Amino acid sequence: MSYVNQVADKENLPVNERKKLGPTLNGKLEKLFRQLSGFLLDGLIVAFSGGIDSSMLLWAAKKVKDEKGGKLLAVTTDSPSLSRSELDDALKFAKKLNVNHKIEKSEEIFDEEYIRNDSDRCYYCKTELFGITDAIAQKDEYKWVVYGYNFTDGKDIRPGHRAALENNVSSPLADAGFTKDDIRNVLRVNNLDIAEKPASPCLSSRVMTGISITEKRLNDIEAMETILKVAGVKVFRVRLCQESKDLFLRIEAASEELQTVLKHRKNLVTEGKKRGYKWVTLDLEPYRTGGGVS
Repeated sequence: MSYVNQVADKENLPVNERKKLGPTLNGKLEKLFRQLSGFLLDGLIVAFSGGIDSSMLLWAAKKVKDEKGGKLLAVTTDSPSLSRSELDDALKFAKKLNVNHKIEKSEEIFDEEYIRNDSDRCYYCKTELFGITDAIAQKDEYKWVVYGYNFTDGKDIRPGHRAALENNVSSPLADAGFTKDDIRNVLRVNNLDIAEKPASPCLSSRVMTGISITEKRLNDIEAMETILKVAGVKVFRVRLCQESKDLFLRIEAASEELQTVLKHRKNLVTEGKKRGYKWVTLDLEPYRTGGGVS
């Protein structure tokens, strides 16, 4: 019996649920589980942001640990670039899996190269992250560190992955060929609500390249996005942009959610102006990755 089916049997998943994954995806899971099994024997740290990619990786590692044993730790780094809702999601998911979980303060916000917010911002952020995980690994005797980089990510320019390679951090999801759609499908079949969670990169990704990163600006973005979350908007971004010397906020949302945003325009404008921004605008184009801030 394959390792995938051993795990499925242990979880009492119905045969038809396993079949939903299909032979190709089951093959990817087989490869992922085998790689993680070897890592766990030597001690494994999962760099865990709380997003779907690192959640999938942590879930898979826990499955393997429960079956084969080993040493597993999830590490989440906390800084002003991580929204409180994302931190809360990470805490809840790790608790649900019953894995050891550390929250460590990171200080990329004090790095002048990170603050400058050029095209390598993610490189400096990931360098800080992997410095923290490496220190924990050496102190507590974990040999391996992994993170949620996947096969789809390989199609984009990812400065953070350069930091991973420089720090000998592995990416098992990419090694096994997992795309973002694959990841959501596996999480759905295993009845994990996080499968439907919208992508939510760090708050600094909302700041137009060239506008310096400050804690205040990140807090401003989070406050504006909280209004939208409370309003029930699911897919959106609040972008911090600049026209001449004037900073302003630009809201993107999915096409079907634009009307909901407009219903809360007074609250959004009031909050934005209170925080010192000249305009709070709504982009009539729907949300798209990057949103023209890079």
